[in-house]
Amino acid sequence: MRQERTASEPDDRSAEDAHAARGDDAPSGGVQVIARAAEILRELRVSSDGRGLTVSEVARRVDLARSTVHRIIAALEAEELVAQAPAPGRFTIGPGIGRLAEHARTRLRADVAPFLRRLSAESGETVDLAVLENSQVLFIDQAVGRRRLLAVSAIGASFPAHCTANGKAMLAALDDQRVIDLLPARLQRFTEHTIIRRVDLLANLGEVRAVGVAFDREEHTLGVAAVGSVIKDATGAVAAITIPAPAERFHEREHELTQMLRLTCAETSAALGAIPTA
Repeated sequence: MRQERTASEPDDRSAEDAHAARGDDAPSGGVQVIARAAEILRELRVSSDGRGLTVSEVARRVDLARSTVHRIIAALEAEELVAQAPAPGRFTIGPGIGRLAEHARTRLRADVAPFLRRLSAESGETVDLAVLENSQVLFIDQAVGRRRLLAVSAIGASFPAHCTANGKAMLAALDDQRVIDLLPARLQRFTEHTIIRRVDLLANLGEVRAVGVAFDREEHTLGVAAVGSVIKDATGAVAAITIPAPAERFHEREHELTQMLRLTCAETSAALGAIPTA
């Protein structure tokens, strides 16, 4: 049902914004509103640190009129995709997003599981599947290999993205500004190999984008190294697959494991409907 604008509502939107918000003139109006809602949700997710964002802050980030953002947020809140943050006047991601995400992860796990099992069987190593959640990576599935690993990450465990192969692979799929929004300038140190300056991490992510894989060279846990790469569907990167191993064994097999991972990720992405790149 269309809501009528009250006299007290600020009218700082452009005519184009008004048409897009109503979706009543241009055939593409409804699509434009969906795109804007998605952009707003992405900003709230990136800034989901507990404090949330005000309508004005969101409007500046997405470069839309405050009144337009206010209406879209109100509609998203009604669907529980956005919620009031504890701080007055601020908004954050709502519980509906979590329910949608869990459904998507269940489907993703089912679709990717055969590829994980095959890669683990062929490599002999444990293979992990993880997704990015703000500045952390969440392990959502695993195929345990026949070769011993010092520390197997449990499904449901979270680790910092800046010092893990799957985390860096997923961060590299974002642009630098989003990485800056996600991570503090000074990063937590876990070992002597951890990258602790954001500027250095951004440089490392540039290398990841260039070669298509990310490495954890004992950056989170001494004695454990890993290689990781993203898998994609039609929307872009959705998760990362990693092969961790004891550092000495990993260094001996680095090229072999990297090639196996590249092939598996390419095949998995194709099965998920990723758009082929030139």
